[in-house]
Amino acid sequence: MGRSAYAGVGFGLMAFKYAVEALTIMVLTSSILLPWQFVSPLLSSRREMLAAGPPWLGWALFVWSLPFLWIAVTMSVRRAADAGTSPWLGLLVMAPIVNLLFMVVMCFVPSSRRQQWSPSPFAANPERAAATASAGHLIKALAISLAFGGVMLVISVYVLASYGSSLFLGTPVLMGAVAGYALNRRHVFGYGASVGLGLLSVTLGGVALLLFALEGLICVAMALPLFVPLGALGGLLGKAIADATRRPVRELLAALLVLPLVASAESYLAKSTEYVVTTAVEIDAPPDVVWENVIGFPELPPPKEWYFRTGIACPQRARIEGRGVGAVRYCEFTTGAFVEPITVWEPGRRLAFDVAVQPAPMFELSPYRHVHPPHLHGYLRSNHGEFRLIALDGNRTRLEGRTWYEFDMFPQSYWTLWSDLLIHRIHVRVLEHVKSLSESEAEGLAQSRSAA
Repeated sequence: MGRSAYAGVGFGLMAFKYAVEALTIMVLTSSILLPWQFVSPLLSSRREMLAAGPPWLGWALFVWSLPFLWIAVTMSVRRAADAGTSPWLGLLVMAPIVNLLFMVVMCFVPSSRRQQWSPSPFAANPERAAATASAGHLIKALAISLAFGGVMLVISVYVLASYGSSLFLGTPVLMGAVAGYALNRRHVFGYGASVGLGLLSVTLGGVALLLFALEGLICVAMALPLFVPLGALGGLLGKAIADATRRPVRELLAALLVLPLVASAESYLAKSTEYVVTTAVEIDAPPDVVWENVIGFPELPPPKEWYFRTGIACPQRARIEGRGVGAVRYCEFTTGAFVEPITVWEPGRRLAFDVAVQPAPMFELSPYRHVHPPHLHGYLRSNHGEFRLIALDGNRTRLEGRTWYEFDMFPQSYWTLWSDLLIHRIHVRVLEHVKSLSESEAEGLAQSRSAA
């Protein structure tokens, strides 16, 4: 792909994607998505807009973005080959910030006189491949892919303490690409086999995390919607590069070595962004009654929701020591207690607090008794919280609960879909309990007055 086509198609699709997303966000949230917010890797402003829309909006935009990621990667791989460099260099388009610089540079680098990309120089022939390739060949391709995934996990998580784009974007794509490339380098397999091996590599990677007690079932299940399409994309890329080029294997090894370097840079450059989740209920009780059940409430009934029974932190009760600013509220969950020093005390109107201590967000669902992946400790951090009580007509109250938090896992646009959903469900459980208690008390007070 030449530089003119790369620039025209690439920036044309970017403009189209921006126009559709900006229009969708404007219609559904009445907010305006500015161009620099669209290209920024810091997505806090966009997430604030999405929070004002329907719950499915974030997921819809995530699915909508996947074809554009595929197009960007495949175009960049072909453009890198056309420019006379390694096609593996095109994978830099997935690295935040670096990708913008890479795309601009590739728009100006001229085509090389030496042809680097010849589509399908060897016709795909699955029957011939099946006859000449052994099961050991397939196992070898899969083993190389899994070994690379394991190395990246150790470097990113246990050495650099980073859950960045190198781990969640680069690793599954390269695992699939390594498998697809190794499968097709000496034998010609079909696209189905290449995609299947890419999918199998990331799936077995998830199984290995469970077997070696490095992760729990819920976390692996949440990662699969991200890893599966990326593994498939990698399998296709690996086959395409093996079919269309005869580049030395050392270029693939260089690409594999670059990813840990990107992970290292990410761990130093990453900045946390604060997000907020707001949930509200309307209660048939006056604010002064609701207030007493906000500052502390008795035991909640056992949860009926299936997700709280899988190990996700579930609120149980709350108590407060002291009154006014400086008092300490303890909100007890199944995983431990949140310690919340009070910062704003406005009876009947607002209660705000910081979070001084917090437990793990979940117990991992696993056949093993002790599974403690690093991301359970300090990567999802609640910073502040508040309750606002708004008096309504008819002696009623609108109760709003807010949580401000940070989540140091990339891509935040994906992982915060899960965290927002779970924090919202925690809010709902607490607010509905406060609603039930307050309405019962208000009804009892009304009956007492009637009897008097």
